[in-house]
Amino acid sequence: MAENNQKGGNQQKGTQDINQLLKVRREKLKELQDNGMDPFQITKYDVSAKAGIIKDKFEEYEGKEVSIAGRMMQKRVMGKASFGNVQDLSGNIQIYVSRDALGEDAYKLFKRMDIGDIVGVEGTVFLTQKGEKSIHATSVTLLSKSLQVLPEKFHGLTNTDIRYRQRYVDLIMNPDVKDTFVKRSKIISTIRKYLDGQGFMEVETPMLVANAGGAAARPFETHFNALDEDFKLRISLELYLKRLIVGGMERVYEIGRVFRNEGLDTRHNPEFTLMELYQAYTDYNGMMDLTENLYRYVAQEVLGTTQITYNGIEMDLGKPFERITMVDAVKKYAGVDFNEIHSLEEARTAAKEKGVEFEEMHKKGDILNLFFEEFVEEHLIQPTFVMDHPIEISPLTKKKPENPEYVERFEFFMNGWEMANAYSELNDPIDQRERFKAQEELLAQGDDEANTTDEDFMNALEIGMPPTGGIGFGIDRMCMLLTGAEAIRDVLLFPTMKSMGAAKNEANNAAQSAPAEKTVEKAIAEVKETYDFSNVEVEPLFKDMVDFETFSKSDFRAVKVKECEAVPKSKKLLKFVLDDGSGVDRVILSGIHDYYEPEELVGKTLLAITNLPPRKMMGIDSCGMIISATHLVEGREGLNVLILDDKIPAGAKLY
Repeated sequence: MAENNQKGGNQQKGTQDINQLLKVRREKLKELQDNGMDPFQITKYDVSAKAGIIKDKFEEYEGKEVSIAGRMMQKRVMGKASFGNVQDLSGNIQIYVSRDALGEDAYKLFKRMDIGDIVGVEGTVFLTQKGEKSIHATSVTLLSKSLQVLPEKFHGLTNTDIRYRQRYVDLIMNPDVKDTFVKRSKIISTIRKYLDGQGFMEVETPMLVANAGGAAARPFETHFNALDEDFKLRISLELYLKRLIVGGMERVYEIGRVFRNEGLDTRHNPEFTLMELYQAYTDYNGMMDLTENLYRYVAQEVLGTTQITYNGIEMDLGKPFERITMVDAVKKYAGVDFNEIHSLEEARTAAKEKGVEFEEMHKKGDILNLFFEEFVEEHLIQPTFVMDHPIEISPLTKKKPENPEYVERFEFFMNGWEMANAYSELNDPIDQRERFKAQEELLAQGDDEANTTDEDFMNALEIGMPPTGGIGFGIDRMCMLLTGAEAIRDVLLFPTMKSMGAAKNEANNAAQSAPAEKTVEKAIAEVKETYDFSNVEVEPLFKDMVDFETFSKSDFRAVKVKECEAVPKSKKLLKFVLDDGSGVDRVILSGIHDYYEPEELVGKTLLAITNLPPRKMMGIDSCGMIISATHLVEGREGLNVLILDDKIPAGAKLY
């Protein structure tokens, strides 16, 4: 108890200390403003050099006068002379500041500057007695006053959630993060350089569309007030780019944001950067050659090598990429030859024998794809083109003339990830209409990722589209591989995040109207959520009695969520990796994705039944059950996972 009181007291003291520091910074600003030295009235500062370049090319700069600008990251006051460290985009450099060089008044002003302030420094480049490349300052100008406190220097900003939410602080404190995004920018500019050199034209197509087609995904929907019409955010770039091919623009590409209303995990964000390109008078073989050359070129230009390492795995972009059909890949890794499977019933039988779960609406080609996902993908580490997909999963692709059950399509894999998807594009309008019709039947059966018929696109095809090869690249995944990033959020400057606290937007409103010294976090904590239970229906209590002995056999345990991610190809299932106190990770699948995103639950303490027999779900053994509370609101189910107090340890048994 005494320990807890001490801990609480320390936390309170820490909050008080921070509040005092924030108060002092505002007082310093007011003092400057009262004396006619408001830094926020400065509109420009002439910069002649960059910190990192001065250090890299020190011999060129030594003894010369320079002016730099950046953020003060360190400051040591030592009587008549002081040291600081100024950071800009290129790096950081030490500054030596003396009273003799600045003058007494200017030196006093420097001493009152804080870490985090934006400063301009003029001075001479020199080498200290300890061999530190530095600038002997003759002038230090406060350009912007920092009113917040940066994270502690030696530990930096390590909390992952805060890093993503406050990327601006992350970029200041973590040089590797800044390097990642500099490298991402170079990757995209290098892609543009390569394609421009191949005669491609960069174009822009609508993000707001009446018909979101070109991919199997659920769109975001919105309403355009001026036209009083519903629109969708695009899920793909495909159908508009193909319209341009019809219009005679023979080589086009677009790098842009697309939006898919699906889950969050280490490789998925609801908005992401896609590149699609289309080239007239070629096919998917031409797209394979282009992909291989593009990846090799980008790696060499950005990294200086075609040998890349990701999580300790070496991948060689310099060698010819492997090419294998989906049927041969399934035969190689699953031991099932779909050349010998001629009917849906035979496919279902093979799936049951191998434990591959399928749904009633799945056809033979769908089941082949399920085999591929279950047994093959994880093995595709080196650059590999998987070719010739079943027609059922490829509604926009040309059939193979020699075998119309399959299409001229490939997916490009590295590190077990799909990196690109390409077709010999379907240009037969009659066939295309039939494919759209089949997609609409799937939509009617409940597949909310199925396409609908785009009549304007159909009209374009009837005008006439030449034979065309097309491909879509996931730019974010490419950036992950080339920068070594472990999650897609590490290559997105501002990834999608759930609003902090249950109050969501109310917190932002509260923060905007709060006194200046309050942080967003404080505002969120102060927002109180109220609940209206007047229209809630709950299930009647059971009248049947259960004997105590039977009930007591259920082992209810507190579990800590170590990892949580969406289960591929499932709209409802989340996969939990749990600490149940046993020392062995427990995996449980729960159909709650309609109510929670994985990120919300990581780190939480939940309640689970741990002595249920394993149950296979989407090919994964689920060892237990996560406990939730359900109710009805206006006929719709509401669900809340039971979240326990974090002070309850993993494995604690509930009685």
